[in-house]
Amino acid sequence: MSVLRRAAEDYLAMRRALGFKLTTQAVQLMSFIGYCESAGSDRITSELALEWATTTGSGSCHDAYLARRLMTVRIFARHYQTLDPDSEVPPEDALPHHKCRIAPYLYSPAEIAALIDAAGQLRPPLRAATWQTLIGLLAVTGMRKREACRLDDEHVDLDRAALVILDSKFGKSRRLFLHDSTVIALRDYRQQRERWCPNRSGPCFFVSTRGTRLDADNIPSTFTGLIDAAGITAPPGGRRPRLHDLRHTFTVATMIGFYRAGGDVQARLPILSTWLGHVDPKSTYWYQQQIPELLTLAAQRLETVGDER
Repeated sequence: MSVLRRAAEDYLAMRRALGFKLTTQAVQLMSFIGYCESAGSDRITSELALEWATTTGSGSCHDAYLARRLMTVRIFARHYQTLDPDSEVPPEDALPHHKCRIAPYLYSPAEIAALIDAAGQLRPPLRAATWQTLIGLLAVTGMRKREACRLDDEHVDLDRAALVILDSKFGKSRRLFLHDSTVIALRDYRQQRERWCPNRSGPCFFVSTRGTRLDADNIPSTFTGLIDAAGITAPPGGRRPRLHDLRHTFTVATMIGFYRAGGDVQARLPILSTWLGHVDPKSTYWYQQQIPELLTLAAQRLETVGDER
């Protein structure tokens, strides 16, 4: 094992011990380490970092994406330089790094129903039931896909109509309360799972056809097929709909409901932020800036308040 690779693994272990999940960053960092190794270098240089950051497997050239890749290297390079003073920290302005978040795809209720119908055509029946229930649960709770995959039976308390999400992103845990219809759907799935897969490999709630826990890194490929089967296409110039966009759809629909119901919307947003497991309300406020309908409702609310004064 190279000195650089050992340092990277120790660095990732240290960051994870502090509560960082590093799902994407870890993959990117180890990709960069491999790039350095292929170049025969145990030393980080700005040139190598820039070459790697701008050479992507997908061919993406979006400024914000490339800058995030380089930032992953910069953060590690600051750490590694304490071990190898000859290594360089790439300059912060090496790539444009304006903050940019692509607007999410928002599913209509009809599209969510079409996805669930498409999932029902999967084979064998256990796979169909798992995917139908997974999509429905993500749509009505706004959970992250990894949170759903990590659910164990003990986290799903159908008698109390609640889910417990433990040690999620940034080490946060929370409890979600379920509608009666969701409880019925989860109970039905559990019964089907026990019939078709009586010998699971562990206590996982959602199972693969092998009886193992669903792999959050593998499920996007199946979901891509369901998107095609449901006839859902991205708008011109837009990003292809993703499973994670069910979370965005839930969040936006909830915020729209807040505005239409009246009352103090700003006071409710921290509650929604807690429900979603956001590290702070800033991540929730972002939706107001990205979704035209929310901007319109917020503007109308401001006009109403101004008229009342």
